[in-house]
Amino acid sequence: MKSSVIVFPGSNCDRDMDVALKKFGFKNQMVWHNDQSVPKSDLIVLPGGFSYGDYLRCGSIASKSNIIKSVIEFANSGGLVLGICNGFQILTETGLLSGILQQNRYLNFICKNVFVKVKDKKNKYFKNMKKDVLELHIAHNEGNFFCTEQELKSLEDNSQIAVTYCDANGSENDDYNPNGAIKNIAGIFNKNKNILGMMPHPERMIDKYLSGEDGSLFFENLLGNLK
Repeated sequence: MKSSVIVFPGSNCDRDMDVALKKFGFKNQMVWHNDQSVPKSDLIVLPGGFSYGDYLRCGSIASKSNIIKSVIEFANSGGLVLGICNGFQILTETGLLSGILQQNRYLNFICKNVFVKVKDKKNKYFKNMKKDVLELHIAHNEGNFFCTEQELKSLEDNSQIAVTYCDANGSENDDYNPNGAIKNIAGIFNKNKNILGMMPHPERMIDKYLSGEDGSLFFENLLGNLK
């Protein structure tokens, strides 16, 4: 399976994602934001970081990059697009995903492990996932997901909420909501569920000696569903 990681000025998780994808069997290629098209791929990843220094709004300038037109065409044709952290922010700025990512409710940068609950497995990202609760890492200042009441109803009605913040047992309440996100939302799909945006970083949890292995489950599962 072939993957492409889009690199923007200010990306800082692109290499981590490259290592993770290759570790689990993807033939990955790094694609510069100013390129006109994405090479043939089974998966496109918009990685975490601070594209363009987060000026204006997180992801807003990156959403106007030359490569984005090709990403949108790929997504609209049914191709899998994964946005992690800043990548999630970029996806909302392009309109491929609904809602926005606001500044965290206590106006602080958060960097820690969290638990997230998988809310829907009828998609290629989480189908056959062995666990319902994953321990992943977050590192962001603007991860507070917000949307209109109409958008929220649509997300709920179409099972587009992908993962929510929870405790180790899967209990969802505000005590385990690190950033104030509406309904504890940590990640969402588009209606066709080929596009996934989420704030947690699975690529940072792929080694039991350094961090944890729940990210490994995510990548192994994704690759298995693509074969």
